Amino acid sequence: MSLPTFQLLRPRTLEEAVAFMAKHEGELKVVAGGTDLLPSMKQKLFTPGFVLDLRGISELRGIRDVAGNGAEIGALTTLAEVEHSPMIRRDYAVLHDAVRTVASPVLRNMGTLGGNVCLDTRCLWYNQSLAWRKSCGFCLKKDGNLCHVAPGGKFCWAAFSGDTAPALLCLGAELEIAGSSGLRRIPLSEFYVNDGIVRLHLGKNEIVTRIHLPASSAGWRGSYQKLRIRGSIDYPLAGVAVAMKMNSGRVEDARVAITAVNPAPHLLNDADAHLIGLAPTEEIAERIGELAARTAKPLTTSVLTPEYRREMVKVYARRAVMAAAN
Repeated sequence: MSLPTFQLLRPRTLEEAVAFMAKHEGELKVVAGGTDLLPSMKQKLFTPGFVLDLRGISELRGIRDVAGNGAEIGALTTLAEVEHSPMIRRDYAVLHDAVRTVASPVLRNMGTLGGNVCLDTRCLWYNQSLAWRKSCGFCLKKDGNLCHVAPGGKFCWAAFSGDTAPALLCLGAELEIAGSSGLRRIPLSEFYVNDGIVRLHLGKNEIVTRIHLPASSAGWRGSYQKLRIRGSIDYPLAGVAVAMKMNSGRVEDARVAITAVNPAPHLLNDADAHLIGLAPTEEIAERIGELAARTAKPLTTSVLTPEYRREMVKVYARRAVMAAAN
């Protein structure tokens, strides 16, 4: 499979990038590391006339300790840089745990944190070659009017399969977004749309520029547990992130999030109510597992059955709670 013809744009500043996006609105795709976009372009899922390469914008790189205000990570910072950051490993354990499971070392050297946060949704019927999709009559997400996952429905169930988003949700992360009207900052929990097509609250002329980690969640214990067929390379078929603030063996605060089993990553409602004030036990971890399984809505978007994925969400939620506690 070859790439479609396009014109490559290489801005050197954020302002120049935003100007390019406004000029070529509707016919442009943004590339950071390219580990997700370029394969999709080869599959003819996207055939943009222009590709905006952000890699020349140095201000969007790096990890910075903001004294008293947590940490700031540029959207172009590679996953490998996040993985190997002593500060992230020490202060934001759940993010470190999640990042090191993404794909393989080679892909983490190219892929960026911003790109992983903005990952396209995936489905067995969507992420295929043009010839394969054409033989199936295409799908609701691309070129067709039928959802093969839920025939007759007008809702796209393609799953969000990023590893870092649930960890960042547990940490209460915020995003800085740049556009023609300037900069805005929103909680990551408000960024995702539970729809496989719409996906993100991100304007056509907007770019995610930075990820902010609050000081209030620094030092929390954390764990990320991931189901995948192969031990490397593969996207999660189910993933659970847990972050807990501990004091004298008891939980002071906690958050649990899931990925790859819904069109958006989700924080579990009321997970903290099952944990705060208690010392985590297998029984408590089982309750979190049941809550995660009720929140998960896996359908036939992957090679594994929905029933198996739902059960494994429960298993990995239990494991993540105990791993974070210990």
